[in-house]
Amino acid sequence: MKQWTIDAFAPAPFKGNPACVVEPFDAWPSDDWMQSLAKENNQAETAFLLRTGDPARFGLRWFTPGMEVDLCGHATLASAHVLLAELGLEAAAVTFDTRSGPLIVARAAGGYEMAFPSDPPRRTATPDGLVEALGVTPVEVWAGRYLVAVLNDAAAVHAVTPDIRALAVIQGEAGEIGQVIVCARADAADGVDVVDRFFAPGCGVDEDPATGSAHCILGPLYADKLGRSTVRFRQVFPGRGGDIEAEARGDRVLLRGQAVTVIESRLRI
Repeated sequence: MKQWTIDAFAPAPFKGNPACVVEPFDAWPSDDWMQSLAKENNQAETAFLLRTGDPARFGLRWFTPGMEVDLCGHATLASAHVLLAELGLEAAAVTFDTRSGPLIVARAAGGYEMAFPSDPPRRTATPDGLVEALGVTPVEVWAGRYLVAVLNDAAAVHAVTPDIRALAVIQGEAGEIGQVIVCARADAADGVDVVDRFFAPGCGVDEDPATGSAHCILGPLYADKLGRSTVRFRQVFPGRGGDIEAEARGDRVLLRGQAVTVIESRLRI
């Protein structure tokens, strides 16, 4: 059985966010087996695929080293890349059945386009402990699935060095505990509209390099702030980072990005 490591939201190797994708199964392995392999891989996510009667439709589940999660953008992009680029699936788009409902990934110029559920955040008070955990005072705080801390400028986003253990227990009005986005308008020289980072110790990931689900929140937030539906983001994880274009379209967010295969391996279990 093969497994691939894909750099998602990346135009070249060693950028974006790596995810492992396992060759599709005819029946789900046990949850314990999938969790053990995800822990062995030690990437933010390992994606598992299930064949269906439709050659362009698959079951999809995502596991971090510590738990199964309900939504993961970069591993969905990586899964589509494996099917379309590595396994030669001849389809314009792939549908994945997931815990978050059907997710569609289509071929697009230079990469892929994913249709994900929109998660417009609501303005909220700053939760107790957030300023101390981040080491910086947000200009605004918003809550969707994750907390969003809007900072004063791009330099502040780059400079954040949070207390990860303290951040892991903060939730406020967000849907999930210990998962916080920091963001700000980009500098003119960046060539994008917004820079952001995502800290997720609540699901076992101190900092994620490029996060599709975070941009389901940021896409509609900054579409409103900038007065246009399409916004260009750069997630500035130190040393990697990824470029994600988000288009707010009703109850969906279209996320666009590239993917690159960096490892093809064979499982001997």
